[in-house]
Amino acid sequence: MKIGIDVGGTKCLGVAVDDSGKIVQQYRLPTPHADALCDTLVEIVAQLGEFKSLGIGVPGLISPEGVIRASPNLVGAKELALRQMMQDRLGKKVLVENDATCAALGEWKSGAAQGATDAWVITLGTGIGGGFISGSVLQRGAHGFAGEVGHMVVDPDGPLCPCGRNGCWERYASGNGLSYLANGEKGEDVLSRAKDGAADAIGVVDTFAKWVALGLVNLTNMTDPDVIVVGGGVIVSADVVMPRIAHWFEQLLYSPKHRAHPRLVAAQLGEQAGAIGAAMLGTSV
Repeated sequence: MKIGIDVGGTKCLGVAVDDSGKIVQQYRLPTPHADALCDTLVEIVAQLGEFKSLGIGVPGLISPEGVIRASPNLVGAKELALRQMMQDRLGKKVLVENDATCAALGEWKSGAAQGATDAWVITLGTGIGGGFISGSVLQRGAHGFAGEVGHMVVDPDGPLCPCGRNGCWERYASGNGLSYLANGEKGEDVLSRAKDGAADAIGVVDTFAKWVALGLVNLTNMTDPDVIVVGGGVIVSADVVMPRIAHWFEQLLYSPKHRAHPRLVAAQLGEQAGAIGAAMLGTSV
């Protein structure tokens, strides 16, 4: 059995998968302060049972050695040697990777990006994560930090981001960004009202979709993917959000009439994408 754990801003989700990638068991706990993170992860592993391999996806800058260098949405996690700490606790090899890179791996191997040679997987959650495949290779960058797209600055005079800078993409285009655009209303409530036809909520969702599309256009201009997979909690309401993202994407794309457009699709693996991808880390070469 392979185990994968996705560490999110609010919860840690662990899954046990068989050799075909099918989930046979899952278990979750609230995400603690970084001081207690290992305890929480060990408890999840204990609940899921014996394993052949263990992968963990964590938000932020994760070094090739499995050290959390910085993680704005994970309280207290800075220069945390998570991989070594978990190996010391469990006595077995552990793989640690950026959570969105894990989600990209999951969607590429068994989800919406199957068959793509060049793809982005963008997760719209508490913040924004990104992972990408280029030339049929999962990209990690020279130092393991590739894909931190949520911290592209799209508005230098915008709101303060937990990373310490102003106007990052995730301030406008994440779940928290949707709430910000709605003057503090919960994102799920905005989406629900938009689905019911409330004009003010529809307006907020349209503005949100434009911000999402702006970032996707920037990524497309840089890397020319054949597919962009959009996932995360916001895409639970894909029927409300995705058509508006597609509309603005076409409006904002450079020379849209003179190029092939990437397919914009909703993620297939839902909230389990990161955990499934983490379980596959040993086969990601």
